[in-house]
Amino acid sequence: MLDQTIQQQLKQYLTNLKEDIRLVVSLDESKASDDVQSLASQIAQLSDRITVVRDDHASDRKPVMSIQNPEKGTSLRFAGLPMGHEFTSLVLALLHSGGHPMKLEDDQIKQIAALDKTLDVEVFISLSCQNCPDVVQAFNMMAAINPKIKATMIDGALFQDEVKQRDIMAVPSVFVNGELFGQGRMSLTEILNKVDDSASEKAAKALNEKDPYDVLVVGGGPGGSAAALYAARKGIRTGVVAKRFGGQVMDTMAIENFISVKRTEGPKLAADLGEHLKEYDVDVVTEQQAEKLMSSAHTEDGLIHVQLASGAVLKSQSVILSPGARWREMNVPGEQEYRNKGVAYCPHCDGPLFKGKRTAVIGGGNSGIEAAIDLAGIVEHVTVLEFADVLRADQVLIDKANSLPNIDIITMAQTTEVVGDGKRVTSLQYKDRNTDEIKTLILSGIFVQIGLVPNTEWLKDSEVKLSPRGEIEVGSHGETSLEGVFAAGDATTVPYKQIIIAMGEGAKASLGAFDYLIRKQG
Repeated sequence: MLDQTIQQQLKQYLTNLKEDIRLVVSLDESKASDDVQSLASQIAQLSDRITVVRDDHASDRKPVMSIQNPEKGTSLRFAGLPMGHEFTSLVLALLHSGGHPMKLEDDQIKQIAALDKTLDVEVFISLSCQNCPDVVQAFNMMAAINPKIKATMIDGALFQDEVKQRDIMAVPSVFVNGELFGQGRMSLTEILNKVDDSASEKAAKALNEKDPYDVLVVGGGPGGSAAALYAARKGIRTGVVAKRFGGQVMDTMAIENFISVKRTEGPKLAADLGEHLKEYDVDVVTEQQAEKLMSSAHTEDGLIHVQLASGAVLKSQSVILSPGARWREMNVPGEQEYRNKGVAYCPHCDGPLFKGKRTAVIGGGNSGIEAAIDLAGIVEHVTVLEFADVLRADQVLIDKANSLPNIDIITMAQTTEVVGDGKRVTSLQYKDRNTDEIKTLILSGIFVQIGLVPNTEWLKDSEVKLSPRGEIEVGSHGETSLEGVFAAGDATTVPYKQIIIAMGEGAKASLGAFDYLIRKQG
């Protein structure tokens, strides 16, 4: 199950266990159960603090491996084999259940421990989902701290009957006490804001009490991270406020064009950016959405104000806007109704849920053709619909797609409607732009890959000038039309939306802001 190298590494990690833990396995006659039994046995052989107990009555689901701390009364479960992206979740669950310190703020640990409610958490995942481990690990930490919280990771591909019964068509899907709690990536802070009734009010009060910044970066993606890093290295008070740190790069799987790094993945790159910022005195505020920008000319204190959706206001001498972009939607009837019920935007995350089914990819650019190629190895069939008369993807990707027998490509196709039965997608209608004929594709999943929309709606009533496409107009130093406000990344008019370009523009905007502050003070 685990090769010798992994076993040696895991054995070293398990020396950090400070308390005894017990692995309770509930099994049936399936191969998956054999694999779980083998994994549990191998883990137990690596540490004297771990024992394995078989109890087939401990869970209705099988196979399940429960990690328990008998002394604390904590329990968290893995229904299925936690390999792939979830192997890290398993390792952390072992360490945290065994008393190894968590990388959490003391206030967060106290907040979790103080939750006085029973939470039975079920997280449905796919092992290829790069967003799922963050959610699994967040709930696992909560379960390892508070015995009233029980967390279970469930491999949707293995427990297909439950997936169908609950109409799960996107991962991660989280159920708390049997009710749908949320879908998609969620940070621990976001989760606590939802389960702790007083969390939002406390957070807003704390934010309002923060001292003004010299540079406040709005956005935590590659551009915002680079801007914050360059500002902090100047020795000035720097802050970052973002809905989620990492931005859209968190939804990116393979990154193979980041200079000097042959290959990495979005979540890893985001984690590396976060670790780099920790080397400097950067105040990072997450799970907060910017809602309004007020120029220094219209505030009593002469500072730029950024108002957040929580009601809090952050103040700064200068601001760097790097709100990034999001996937463009089709804006056709049925899209919103069947979002996460067959309409998806992340083939890596949700593709395994459509195993053996017919799907479509909307968009013939690099993202669309890459998605079709990835899906072709999982689903029964993929149809790519491209609005134009030619594909915009690189020829090497087009050649690969054309070589696969279960991919069809249709150009001059305009999607007109998503059709479903009230619970899930059943078909898609499109117009043949050559003949204006409306055609129907019978399918179960639609993956939308048609470009990006800048996250700048909140700036439309500000003095920051936007292009007709909603992008922030910037000058050669990253400056905007508003004094003291700079911008970088995918939300600006700078062409070519690439991670490395966003980072360079973030650095440039930061240097521009620093130059502005020097001249202002002089």
